[in-house]
Amino acid sequence: MDKRLLDILACPVTKGPLLFDAQNNELISCAAALAYPIRDDIPVMLEEEARPLSDTELEHWRKQK
Repeated sequence: MDKRLLDILACPVTKGPLLFDAQNNELISCAAALAYPIRDDIPVMLEEEARPLSDTELEHWRKQK
């Protein structure tokens, strides 16, 4: 994920920042507790396409901020 792109993208639900999860190829919104998929190098920024984060995942990502 290009750092410049990550800097300008925002969570469509909260308008907050996103974190890049390289292992799962997702963008993480801690505020919304959602993970947005990246398909064919394109972030899918639709709430209905995002998966909810588990409590464990959310705790992990909040520590990464």
